[in-house]
Amino acid sequence: PLVNVAPGLEEKVITASTVFDDTPTTFKGRYSPKNAGGYQGLCTVRKAIEVSSNIVNIKIAYNVGINKAIEYLHEFGLTTYTEEDDAVMSLAIGGAHHGSSTLQMAAAYATLANKGVYIEPTFYTKVEDRNGNVVLEPEQERKQVMTEQNAYVLQSILTAPVTESYGTATYCAISGMDVAAKTGTTNESKDRWLCGFTPYYTAATWYGYDENKEINFSGRNPAGQIWD
Repeated sequence: PLVNVAPGLEEKVITASTVFDDTPTTFKGRYSPKNAGGYQGLCTVRKAIEVSSNIVNIKIAYNVGINKAIEYLHEFGLTTYTEEDDAVMSLAIGGAHHGSSTLQMAAAYATLANKGVYIEPTFYTKVEDRNGNVVLEPEQERKQVMTEQNAYVLQSILTAPVTESYGTATYCAISGMDVAAKTGTTNESKDRWLCGFTPYYTAATWYGYDENKEINFSGRNPAGQIWD
């Protein structure tokens, strides 16, 4: 959503209903990624996010341009990505040299929830002395990364994994409340993610090992269960 759909909307490359061919594809004659959940054929952007289609997301990134996508990642506070290390098509599905922290991801997804306004994370609101005088307040950067209209569209797209029948995060639904969520899995299930938001909170959850080994679990995405 951050590296493909957000810049795609802002650069007027896609809409939520733009259709791509979700079929096995080799990019630039050598890169042949797979979809974990099968292939949809002709598929809208909204459907691609619902089912987590690698192929469609890479096609969006191809049309946006990887260097342009990295510029947007920096605007979202994801500063570890560089053109020198990460300007490859696999970035479109999370393949990066350094990756992101959960703090960075939470702030980036909060930007989508906050009408496109990025707010630098902080760990305190203010410090007062014993007389109630404010002695310290954080200086948080604020900037408009997306238009309010495009942020609204992406919010809607991100509800599909929760609300639609083939969504990858249907277990995160909350009765009577809008929930947006996106799952993530790395090769050999060494990392599991879920990032999402409600009208009240944004959270990013990662599940894995520091030494980067395969996660063994049954049933639902464990990061998603924690988030839920």
